[in-house]
Amino acid sequence: MKLTVKIAFLAAGLCVALAFSSCGASYNSVKRMQKMEEGVSNPTTVEELSEAIKKYDERALDLVTTQEQVGIWYKILGTRYLDKKMYSEALECFQRAIEYFPDNANLYYYLAVSAGYTAHSALDYAATGTAEASLKQQRYLRLSESAYQRALTIDPKYYRAMYGIGVLYVFELEGEAEKAIPYLEEFLRTQTKDTNGMFLLANAYCQTGELQKAADIYDRIIDLNSNPDLTENARLNKQVVLEALYASN
Repeated sequence: MKLTVKIAFLAAGLCVALAFSSCGASYNSVKRMQKMEEGVSNPTTVEELSEAIKKYDERALDLVTTQEQVGIWYKILGTRYLDKKMYSEALECFQRAIEYFPDNANLYYYLAVSAGYTAHSALDYAATGTAEASLKQQRYLRLSESAYQRALTIDPKYYRAMYGIGVLYVFELEGEAEKAIPYLEEFLRTQTKDTNGMFLLANAYCQTGELQKAADIYDRIIDLNSNPDLTENARLNKQVVLEALYASN
């Protein structure tokens, strides 16, 4: 909480004193403030112009560096909130961090994770019996989806985002397991021994009726034989899948 206060105070201070930072002032605002501070409002000679440009650009660089630091603080605070399972607070921090670093795939990934967990807390606390809570939950889930997609647009090989969006489609967004399949297949091309990813892909195959593919995935898990409990789960799941497959033929 103390860190939150410090960040908010710093951002407010920058807006008042420097007309710059997360409050949206432009590079031109820096130059207007610099004009007042440095007393070079009407340079005319080559020397005056060169000195004015140097002063303006140095100040602008300093302020850009300060902005970057604030963005980093929001990212750090967001990860702290994630560690403490304070997901809505983490979500807000990552949203603010993205304002400073809009092309950072990691921030979108963390935002997606935070939004997914926040969706679970979107309950009908007022007990109104309306659909408002469900709609709120769906909005968070769609935010999570778009954040994962943005992370993968920035970094198409970001395997953690592939797995995350796979979980979202298989377990959170009803009836959308088919969308998970290409992400999880790509995930397993590089994470070849990740049994969690294999179980997830097998689940997606089952939900979409591709039972033989699911059975093949369970065989892969059994062949790895890295964990007796996982192997047994895969064997049991394969048996259920094959029974359903034979029954449908």
